[in-house]
Amino acid sequence: MARRNDPPKPTLVLLVRHGQTPTTGASLPGRAPNLHLADKGVAQAEAAADRIAALGSVAAVYASPMERTRETAAPIARARKLRVRQAKGLIECDFGAWTGEKLSKLRKLPEWRTVQRYPSGFRFPGGESFAEMQSRAVDAVHDLVAAHPGETIVAVSHADVIKAVVAAATGTHLDLFQRIVVSPCSITAILYTPDGPVVLTVNSTGDDLTSLAPS
Repeated sequence: MARRNDPPKPTLVLLVRHGQTPTTGASLPGRAPNLHLADKGVAQAEAAADRIAALGSVAAVYASPMERTRETAAPIARARKLRVRQAKGLIECDFGAWTGEKLSKLRKLPEWRTVQRYPSGFRFPGGESFAEMQSRAVDAVHDLVAAHPGETIVAVSHADVIKAVVAAATGTHLDLFQRIVVSPCSITAILYTPDGPVVLTVNSTGDDLTSLAPS
């Protein structure tokens, strides 16, 4: 039995980006409803479930409220005989008036340079700022860690959200978070310890996860 003054045990958080959808790489769906995984995304989710199953024990599987994340989480949870729990703080950034717009159009806007070079100073018109997104996503992950001391959990979210969490974990300024790549159905592993987070892997799409450990 742990003594009262013992620090909490490290929690391993596996951040999974949702699988490919019909809009991936073409438009900015944001929080628009009724966007589901493409056939390739379904296959990616099944493959991610197999990779995570090899790790052994998983205490819980969480997903953002969006359909595409819950569909990605489903086979991961099913393999462990768990249910998918909703974590609102993992939801996609609120892109406001940019929701649903084609990326080819958005890249021509003068604001696009700010999105890429100075994201900490940008707010989507009628939507969320990157700083707000990072703050609530990091808070959400910390809440999950507090609820699962010493356990391994899965959190299925979105590219920008995961990139922002990785930036916070590595002490990287938000203005550099666009340099982080998080591909569809990639797995990012962060070990949250009493002394701070340790990033074990980012954007893993095919590596064996069973060897993950702090160096």
